[in-house]
Amino acid sequence: MPKIELRNATIRNCHDLNLTIRNGEYFVIVGETGAGKTTLLNMIAGVEKYTGSVLIDDVVVNPLPPFKRGVGYLFQELALFPHFSVMANIGFGLKAQGYQKNAIKERISFLLDLMQIRHLAGRFPHQISGGEKKRVALARSLAPSPKTLLLDEPTSSLDPRTAKHLSSELHDILKKLGVTTVHVTHDLKEAERISDRIAFMANGSIEQVATPAAFFFDPANTSVAEFIGMPNILECRQTRPLASGLVEIVSDDLKIILPCNRRHIRKIAIPPDAVDISDVEPSELLLNHFVGTVEKIIQHNATVKLQISIGKNRLISELTASAFMNMFIAKGTKVYGAIKMNRLRYIE
Repeated sequence: MPKIELRNATIRNCHDLNLTIRNGEYFVIVGETGAGKTTLLNMIAGVEKYTGSVLIDDVVVNPLPPFKRGVGYLFQELALFPHFSVMANIGFGLKAQGYQKNAIKERISFLLDLMQIRHLAGRFPHQISGGEKKRVALARSLAPSPKTLLLDEPTSSLDPRTAKHLSSELHDILKKLGVTTVHVTHDLKEAERISDRIAFMANGSIEQVATPAAFFFDPANTSVAEFIGMPNILECRQTRPLASGLVEIVSDDLKIILPCNRRHIRKIAIPPDAVDISDVEPSELLLNHFVGTVEKIIQHNATVKLQISIGKNRLISELTASAFMNMFIAKGTKVYGAIKMNRLRYIE
């Protein structure tokens, strides 16, 4: 479980990157396309030339070629060999490195079970789904037993349900194996769900490294705050334990239930896209419902943000432009809302 460090690492659009990834950490890098996320992975892997230093377990690995760094790499393109079976794809690297046949067979068998793809062993890439290809590619990356694994957008091109399931499964497997993991994604929801810590990159620089909760409650700058969607931060006046694992917090004129086993919560963060809005009164009361008045409408290309007053409280709700167009909402309109419980974050 090695520690990884970058010291003044520089290449093309990335300048003077300084970063420490802890032993056994599941570390996620987020940012828009072109921010430098994949370039950072390439420096760790040694597949591109750079200046500055990359250290693995306090040893400078600059002179070492990629295959001697003990780093596995799952490329976004996957690059499975189309004329090789699933078994042959997984074992290719082991065979190339001179492993004995029995050792290769045992390792392939272990990985087929680990990734739950034994039923695919004899198939070829064109015969399996996108999610299955991701599993095969990951098994191939894990075949040489790397202590560090780099994942470049491992859930891209998958439907949301498959992506969520696969990312959670990857996290559980790699934490169990004790592999230090660096996972690149543009999906903040994915990052906050699986990461120990998150690094946000923009324009080739690392803007902030923090726990998922710290990103919401203490963004380092406007760039970070805009990426996470300017969350609603509410002060909690009272906290009341409910059934096991749930609490009700009171923030002025809002009462909100969230999953938590703490008795004292100081603040909660609510992402704007977790605030559902309707111009029609629901037929039955929803959890964390409220009635408010639209104070401001801010239109962007694909989204619309509504500033809503609920007594003394103010909430920002983010809708898709198409959803907004299907409702009759203007400044001063009465609206009915509900806050998604599973998207709430809190600090004690």
